[in-house]
Amino acid sequence: MKRVILSIILAGVTSFAFAQKGEVAEAKKAWGIFQITGQNASVPMAKKLETLSGALAHTDKAIADEKSKIMPEAWSYRALLSSAIAMVDTANVQNADANLKIATDAIAQAKTLDTKGAEKENIALAETNVANAVRNAGVIAYNKKDFKTAYNKFVQATTINPADTSMYLNAGIAARTLGDYPGTIQQFKKVISLNSPQSKDLYAEIIDITLKQQKDTTAGLALIKEAAAKFPEEPSFIKTETQIYIDKGDAAKSEQMLNTLATKEPNNATYQVLLGNIYFSQALKLQNDRNKIDAKKVKEFTEVTTKMNGLLDKSVPYYKKALDIDAKNAGALETLKTIYAFKNDTKNYDEIKKRLDALPKQ
Repeated sequence: MKRVILSIILAGVTSFAFAQKGEVAEAKKAWGIFQITGQNASVPMAKKLETLSGALAHTDKAIADEKSKIMPEAWSYRALLSSAIAMVDTANVQNADANLKIATDAIAQAKTLDTKGAEKENIALAETNVANAVRNAGVIAYNKKDFKTAYNKFVQATTINPADTSMYLNAGIAARTLGDYPGTIQQFKKVISLNSPQSKDLYAEIIDITLKQQKDTTAGLALIKEAAAKFPEEPSFIKTETQIYIDKGDAAKSEQMLNTLATKEPNNATYQVLLGNIYFSQALKLQNDRNKIDAKKVKEFTEVTTKMNGLLDKSVPYYKKALDIDAKNAGALETLKTIYAFKNDTKNYDEIKKRLDALPKQ
């Protein structure tokens, strides 16, 4: 499974030009200037912020006046300008956050006053800028390795836009980096619920976290069953489930489950390989146990070896059946090669190795 990585595209400031009178007119004029300079990469950030801050100051005066503070456009431009500052200022987190607060409040006030919908586009534009500013702040924090701030910003972004799959994903990745496994699982589950193309890989990650980090086999099995139901063609989920039963000492459960699946899909080579793996895995465990036996304890060593060989012999027919179904099944060929090498079966080893070497190189 591929390990998911951070979505790092920084959004640009959405822009629009307008004109008006008085303090609001001055704010619009400055906004117009920003349209010319703001998108130019050669213009220093400080210069852009100077233009925007000067324009925002005009809205300070406008909303302080009894007559103009009830004008919807005074608030919509205030929202536009402050949200643009939050977008542009990537150096001063405090300033960006302060302007995000101004923008959020201004958007709410503009919506209340704009009963005729004249400022609908401006308001929508400011909302987009706010969302993008929060997203960008998260990415910038992540790149600075300030993962806690990054996580908080990404979560904030999902609150602003609950359908923003990439921000749930980023929040999960930031949480994973922090070692916050419950947070990782929560955010990745949300991505899965939104039918992301990465859902299969995310299932693999949260299953791995649940089993290895949280040591919760019950929750892990529930996730595996859920993932296998959504991605029945993915063998890794079934393989993990059978391994859990093997580790629990319940090989019979693994065999029962896989035999049921194999009966339903007799031409599925994967199930035959997994059935073989049940016995092969147990043989490997016995080999590890045998390696710890004192060389003087010949009888005990021999008994373990006999059990191990018996398990290997039980696995071989399943791998052969898998090859009857799919002659180029690499998993079956590789394991058979290992078994024949262990048993010093040169003839079969050479035959399997030849077939394995003939497979196209990945």
